[in-house]
Amino acid sequence: MSGPFTYPETVPAMHAHLRERLKDVVPDFELKLKAEVAVEVNRLKREKNAIILGHNYMEPALFHSVPDYTGDSLYLARVSAKAQAQTIVFCGVKFMAETAKSLNPTRKVLLPSAKGGCSLAESITAAEVRELKALYPGVPSVTYVNCYQEVKAEVDYVCTSGNAEEVVKHILAQGHRKIIFLPDEYLAANVARQTGMAIVYPERNGKLSKAAEPAGAEKVMIGWRGRCEVHDKFTVGDVTNARKQFPDVLVLAHPECSPDVVKASDYAGSTTQMIKFVEEMKSGRYLLLTECTMGDNIASRNPQREMIRLCSVRCPHMNEISLEETLESLRHDRYEITVDEDVRLRSMTSLERMLAIG
Repeated sequence: MSGPFTYPETVPAMHAHLRERLKDVVPDFELKLKAEVAVEVNRLKREKNAIILGHNYMEPALFHSVPDYTGDSLYLARVSAKAQAQTIVFCGVKFMAETAKSLNPTRKVLLPSAKGGCSLAESITAAEVRELKALYPGVPSVTYVNCYQEVKAEVDYVCTSGNAEEVVKHILAQGHRKIIFLPDEYLAANVARQTGMAIVYPERNGKLSKAAEPAGAEKVMIGWRGRCEVHDKFTVGDVTNARKQFPDVLVLAHPECSPDVVKASDYAGSTTQMIKFVEEMKSGRYLLLTECTMGDNIASRNPQREMIRLCSVRCPHMNEISLEETLESLRHDRYEITVDEDVRLRSMTSLERMLAIG
């Protein structure tokens, strides 16, 4: 997670650059083809005064050849807020590009995917947030950044997986004893456990209704039944089987995994926190329970450390974005992101609170 990066300007040099980093990850014949596309992307980027932001879940050939900055959604939001380029190309999913557009209303923001969806973002609507807040009037609300801008416009705070606990503690320190936390069911449960809160999930039987709260609970989190389709696939059995084969392995889980998986793992953290953990490891092997392309990107940057390659879960939405799609997006200004101005202004309050907290 860093930048700005510079890259070779000729195809042979770019091929050598990619081969050095990805020879154990991507076949060489594919790297030759990707090198040609990458050089053209970088040429167009300079010609059009564009900046490219690459999320940690991008395909390795893209991740290592064209982004000016790489990182998680919070880091890239901070970078986009300071962007001076005329055009921002966001190699991530739609909700991330919407955040960049909200922070840069006068700049063109492109998404190299026709949809760039997300199971979490699609698990809740602005209307459902309003309905939930009506059930719990006056209760402060937080949404995980993995949602669309219309949802961010309805809540008090935004958070990421890296600062969710900190945001919740910030609200509790103000004397609140109930918090609405949306939309990730598992992240909410993991943060509730970290902060000593009971958690309940309102039910919908035609109409949303309150869930019964545990007797005597001093602090209650109101969650939502949304899940990441990638992290939902990991099980405690995956952890158990990994330890049987590799007893010394350190298991790192993303907090979008179920609480049982997180509890069975050695460490839970955001993508950035996972990267830092691996970089600071003194020795031993590690296993990542997260989107598998990020594992390839971490392994390529840390060849001296051994990653157990048991991950096979690829995000279908992130997988829509490739070097070739990035090139076409730049060539044709394709898939420009727009955000309604009223929504943008209302969402900025919750975004700015997140950026201020950390």
